[in-house]
Amino acid sequence: MSRKPHFTNALSRRDFLARAGGGFGSLALTFMLAEEAKAKALRTENHNPLLPKPPHFTPTAKNVIFLFMYGGPSQVDTFDPKQELIKHHGKKLGDALKGAGDIKTFGGEGNAPLMRSPFSFKKYGKSGIEVSEIFPHIGEQVDDLCFIRSIYGESNNHAPALFQMNTGSILQGHPSVGSWVTYGLGTENQNLPSYVVMTDHRGGPIGGAPNWSSGFMPATYQGTVFRSSGTPILDLSPGEGVTRESQRSSLDLLGKLNTDHLHSNPGDSDLEARIASYELAYRMQMNAPEVVDFAKETEETKKLYGMDNPETEKFGRKCLMARRLVERGVRFVQVYSGGGHGDDTWDAHGDIVGNHGAHARNTDKPIAGLLMDLKRRGLLKDTLVVWAGEFGRLPISQGGRGRDHNPGVQTVWMAGGGVKGGTVIGESDEVGLKAGRDPHHIRDFHATILHAMGLNDMALTYLYNGRYQRLTENGGQVIKAALA
Repeated sequence: MSRKPHFTNALSRRDFLARAGGGFGSLALTFMLAEEAKAKALRTENHNPLLPKPPHFTPTAKNVIFLFMYGGPSQVDTFDPKQELIKHHGKKLGDALKGAGDIKTFGGEGNAPLMRSPFSFKKYGKSGIEVSEIFPHIGEQVDDLCFIRSIYGESNNHAPALFQMNTGSILQGHPSVGSWVTYGLGTENQNLPSYVVMTDHRGGPIGGAPNWSSGFMPATYQGTVFRSSGTPILDLSPGEGVTRESQRSSLDLLGKLNTDHLHSNPGDSDLEARIASYELAYRMQMNAPEVVDFAKETEETKKLYGMDNPETEKFGRKCLMARRLVERGVRFVQVYSGGGHGDDTWDAHGDIVGNHGAHARNTDKPIAGLLMDLKRRGLLKDTLVVWAGEFGRLPISQGGRGRDHNPGVQTVWMAGGGVKGGTVIGESDEVGLKAGRDPHHIRDFHATILHAMGLNDMALTYLYNGRYQRLTENGGQVIKAALA
């Protein structure tokens, strides 16, 4: 019987991919099993998801205060002076900026003429950075600030733009920056929320609670809204006639029932969050009122925040509360300027002077006071302070004296926690229409915030719908020039 010669058959493309796919699948399976093991470890009976967690690397900041100017402050009227805008005032955009024609606007006035800023700019500090006359107090702090004049986003509509600045996505339902930070690091204070939001006294931003929601993460990581006077959290106190002892007994019984139920339903994040929230609410009954009690603050400190002036008192109170919260280990605090609609926000469609002038008077001294107070208490080195809105505004006029929305560029600034003060990063084009040199998407801004907190935006993931989700989607570019 003759033998057939032995042949070594070449692999077909299909065979190669099938075998290689098995290898890739093994790698993926190994990774997924490791991630599931970590997730199981976090779902132990006594696990508190808000316990402090180690960062990915050494952080330059431990806490964040996010000052959100809702409505869209104009970059060319605040922190981005434009000489070319003065030169071409009254001209059509296409005549001033080569290649530019009419632009798409929210209000439909894309062929309106260019409008110079009605405000003068002045150089401040050793760095000589120019700041609008509406911010004389913040101007005095420029040597501690890093201005990024080339941030851009996608939407010229408030709600999706707010979602993008707060959550990284123009779509509702994603976790906010504060939720990601809290998820990644936990909190240093187990008697207060890890993430606190203070809205404007005139109302909240468009979109409401999804701006500080935990999205597809457990509710444990969502922001808690605080009021800056009176009872900080509504419905927190026990009912009339309920003693601390009886409340503790009821809570212990409820906790036992919930824990027994959790044994039958392991991994139920809503139930875990509910158990944790009941305990936190009990502890907050004693601790939260103390945060808004300024009796031990000196009159000099209150004046520093502008609390002696009706124009600055409300925002000053929020800024002082922000300091007291980070002082007590709260991880992320967000403070809103502007609430509701129209000129109650920074949305200056009709009159940039009246709108921005008023909001700047409300916020300038309190923000400067916050920076100075943090610095003299040694807290600024550990606290990252950021200032931003949902978008900038157009260099053309609207209605003669106002400006329309502009997602093409805005100026943000950062201070404290490892920030290189007295610096300017990037620039808008000649008239402030779009990001020019060194442009940075909002996701880069987010990646930089996470980096300062010791978190790698690519490594900070959450498994949802079979996909590892990130704040920065496919990754942001850390703005390293902003960090010392």
